[in-house]
Amino acid sequence: MAKVQPKYARADGFNPVPHTKDDTARLLSKPAVKAAYDALGDEYSALHVILSARRDAGLTQAQIAERMGTTASAVSRLEASLSSEKHSPSFATLRKYAAACGKKLVISFA
Repeated sequence: MAKVQPKYARADGFNPVPHTKDDTARLLSKPAVKAAYDALGDEYSALHVILSARRDAGLTQAQIAERMGTTASAVSRLEASLSSEKHSPSFATLRKYAAACGKKLVISFA
């Protein structure tokens, strides 16, 4: 059976979840959603940074995994871990992820 490609899938395998600034504004206009989002601000910020790095590099999770010497499922867990309190990736892992994206890991405090 042929696998159905999602509407937004690109030929290179990048498969983003459709989400617009209007979607964000609509969701954040709900007090409960806004409170939950604000409580997870740092995690969402970190998640945004690593997903943006992968997107900007034009790479799939499988390609990142190959460059890191791991599996696509491990990369998926790494990305998911930044929006949960279940696991905190090590600096070494984040450094490998950054290098796989052609970036350098930089940590700062604001």
